[in-house]
Amino acid sequence: MATPAPPRWDRKMQQRLARGEEAALGELYDRYASLVHGLANRVMDDDDAADQITREVFGYIWENPDAYEPQHGSLRSWIASLTQRHAVHRLRQLENRERSTPSEVEARVREANTAARADFIVTSMPAPLRTALELAYRERLDYRATAVDLGVSEDEARRRLRLGLQLLSTAMEPSGQPEEPFDVPGPRRRL
Repeated sequence: MATPAPPRWDRKMQQRLARGEEAALGELYDRYASLVHGLANRVMDDDDAADQITREVFGYIWENPDAYEPQHGSLRSWIASLTQRHAVHRLRQLENRERSTPSEVEARVREANTAARADFIVTSMPAPLRTALELAYRERLDYRATAVDLGVSEDEARRRLRLGLQLLSTAMEPSGQPEEPFDVPGPRRRL
């Protein structure tokens, strides 16, 4: 699972990519490929499509390193957002080719979008919150049993569960970002 990078690392990585350092792309891929593939697979529900989207996302990053704007968030968040937009765009194209009705396409896209956001939120939340939610959900534990398993007070277990659920509930809200096609004009580079 990818861990958030410090902002300084994000800026240095962007600078290295902008200089065309192939080793930087390899490091970025090693760090975030599982995140990209997981999100793409969650949206597409197809491992081959997720593989292709992973390649395309990292290709886009290589060709457009200046598209990332550090003042708007972490590199990890930008990559996840880029992946989600691309996967949803691809899903819409696929559904349209299969002659689905517009309402069926939008329902599938909304469902996939929500699932991808929920996955990203869970993997991004602090470990204590994620662990509490996993115990409560997977083990079907109430807050008292969760507190015992975690070795914390019942109040702390309730707080962690409440915060985790509040974060997770944001997956149902629109992202506030307009859907846009993945192909953004810009300079192209070769590996």
